[in-house]
Amino acid sequence: MTAAPLPLRPPGTLSLATEVEVLHLVLDDLHATPLIGSPAEPTEPAALPAEVHRAQARLDALRLTLIAAADAAGVAQRSGQATTADWVAKNTRSGRPESARDTALATALATSPAGTPDRPALDETRDALAHGALSAAHARVIAHALAQLPAGVTPEQRARCETRLIADAGRFDPTQLRRHARRILAEIEPDPTVVDTHENDQVTAEEDTAYARARLTFHDNGDGTTTGHFTLPHLQAHILSTLIDAMTAPRRRHPRTSATGAETSSPAASEANPFERDRTDPAHARGLALAQLLEHLPTDHLHGTATTQVTVLIDIDTLRGHLKTAGLDTDHTISAGEARRLACTSGLTPAVYARALAGPSVILDQGRQSRLFTETQRRALTATHTHCAAGGCTRPIAWCEIHHRTPWAAGGTTDLANAIPLCGWHHRRTHDHRYRTTHHPDGTVTIQARP
Repeated sequence: MTAAPLPLRPPGTLSLATEVEVLHLVLDDLHATPLIGSPAEPTEPAALPAEVHRAQARLDALRLTLIAAADAAGVAQRSGQATTADWVAKNTRSGRPESARDTALATALATSPAGTPDRPALDETRDALAHGALSAAHARVIAHALAQLPAGVTPEQRARCETRLIADAGRFDPTQLRRHARRILAEIEPDPTVVDTHENDQVTAEEDTAYARARLTFHDNGDGTTTGHFTLPHLQAHILSTLIDAMTAPRRRHPRTSATGAETSSPAASEANPFERDRTDPAHARGLALAQLLEHLPTDHLHGTATTQVTVLIDIDTLRGHLKTAGLDTDHTISAGEARRLACTSGLTPAVYARALAGPSVILDQGRQSRLFTETQRRALTATHTHCAAGGCTRPIAWCEIHHRTPWAAGGTTDLANAIPLCGWHHRRTHDHRYRTTHHPDGTVTIQARP
């Protein structure tokens, strides 16, 4: 849909501020109008979102023009702001990174028709945005792609590339357009080897920038949780996302059967599975999955030890079942149940000590290897278990921790008869004094809250 300008008044007779007020009046009227489902509305409902999106693009073009004009006039400095991006952020309550991106695009679109090698003219892109033929996100991709063209490209060749990218913006979303834009040199370069090299150079530069921007921060919230923020290159972020998605993706739930053919799962038990329970809160489920993933990361190829070593300082009586907190070598405190659970895994080394009758604590053990189940034993367990042994839990055995039916600290042996695979959530419950664990002859367990 393309509407012709209404001859309401001669152009330029109203100030820009008045024009914006009129725009708000029109928007007020639109919000009060039943746009879809009204008998008086002849427009096909499916066309309305596209037209509103086109109007948004035209408003973005106006906003970017205002930013460019303010930048050229030095408004930011006169207002006490260091940069135009700071001025935009203050007056629009937008984030500084977003304001910086908008300012960069605004100045790129405002470049004079002659342009410069560093800032080529983008007249056609600016006009297309002003007419709503593409979005500001598309325009940002086009501006970046044209800036990446080799230095020897002529203005005529650059214009051909711009025309092609604008046409592609009518078919692709910004992410898809970015992939096509990396090869826009093919529009003017017949040698595919040159195009391939140019694309590879762009991706390499993006990777270098991504690694330079990689960050990871931690903040102890003081309530038993730690908040973190990370920035990763796309490849590593995709690897992490794929792992987390695989752990949290909904699975078809089948009741498991024991050796006698009886069903062992129950609705009550399956409700205890946090990945089943928390499907309505994907962020929480991903957080649980990340916590479980970190405990199972193999790190022997990083520093020569079997797994990441974190020392747990735990009293021998606590290891045997007493309710007493334990400490980490990072000066943090964990519960007795969590410490006992970690004593079952190979990822943490318990520094077990006992008190002499009237003497100081002495170290008895730093984690005997015979305490830990081997990978061979884990693989052997797959003959009898494919999932967590807790009834109704669908966590695969690959992500389970191997629990001693009779605790190792109480004389339990590290053999298959004493081995039970449990997911991290259920493993914590077996060592939690608020829960009761019942072992069944078929190797499954039922974990219930104590009354």
